[in-house]
Amino acid sequence: MSSARPKVAPETAPAPPATAFPPLPRTPRTAPATAPLTLLRRLEWRLRGTVESVLGGEYRSSFRGRGMEFDQVVKYTFGDDVRDIDWNVTARLGEPYLKKFVEEREVTVLAVFEDTPSLQFGSGAASKRETLLELAGLLFLLAAVNHDRIGFVHAAPDGCVVAPPVRGRGAIHHAAAKLLSAPPPALANTDRAAIPWHQLTRLAPRGSILVWLGDFPPRPIPQGWTEIQKRFRTLGFRVDDPWENEFPISAKNAAAGDAPVLYDPVSGTLTALESSAAARAAHARWRGERDSAWNRLFPDAATRLVANTNQSVLDTLVRFFARRSSK
Repeated sequence: MSSARPKVAPETAPAPPATAFPPLPRTPRTAPATAPLTLLRRLEWRLRGTVESVLGGEYRSSFRGRGMEFDQVVKYTFGDDVRDIDWNVTARLGEPYLKKFVEEREVTVLAVFEDTPSLQFGSGAASKRETLLELAGLLFLLAAVNHDRIGFVHAAPDGCVVAPPVRGRGAIHHAAAKLLSAPPPALANTDRAAIPWHQLTRLAPRGSILVWLGDFPPRPIPQGWTEIQKRFRTLGFRVDDPWENEFPISAKNAAAGDAPVLYDPVSGTLTALESSAAARAAHARWRGERDSAWNRLFPDAATRLVANTNQSVLDTLVRFFARRSSK
């Protein structure tokens, strides 16, 4: 029962019957294990080939500009669409001219990272927070490669940090490093992060893409979310751990008495998980409530991405953009 990272019970998940041991000292608040710039360089190296081959095109197809804008007028040639004729210019010059339009490619992305103590849970090599930060880092790098603007809101129980959207590789790397270096919330603080939804409407122009990253426990739709969906194109990036998708103790292990003993820093206790029909039913009910709340927030399946701590984040992102661009 030793681990480099403390195991934190998934937030709001039903607690199975347990045996409590005497309290232990709480784990202090810690900084990320990997330097943010080192992590960004590692992600950028992994992205280089993928962006040029698959992900770059899928990203551009998925994150389109807000519309078409006028570029210039050109002489009409046989076969051109007569519906594009600029009749004012044609009348003035005495011969037909066409309006030419180009796609307004520039996209503004706003990443809302909802940081909670529950993200520090991880049943395997990576915690949910590490997985979600990697996903956010990839999103920043994609925006830099495609010359988009991107900013972020880091919402934690003890307050919010807002970074307005910026453009350019250097500025985007600086913003990403600021987010990746943010310390995790104190484990003793079980309050939810207060995301200032009403204020976010002034942070990016209408039609921008808002990506909400978190673990999305079952809860009501937040106040102000309807207005956000009207103003922005909204996407949800959720992180899951295998223990959330499947009860962590198999019936076979339970029958053999092989129940794991874990340290929960939130409560400051050692806990031996026990298996029972009631605990399994509660776990399944929580999972169903969580998925229902998730689907209410993002009704369109093409706007929902679920990353697992035991799977490749990059592969998950490739599949997500491929699915969106095929619509």
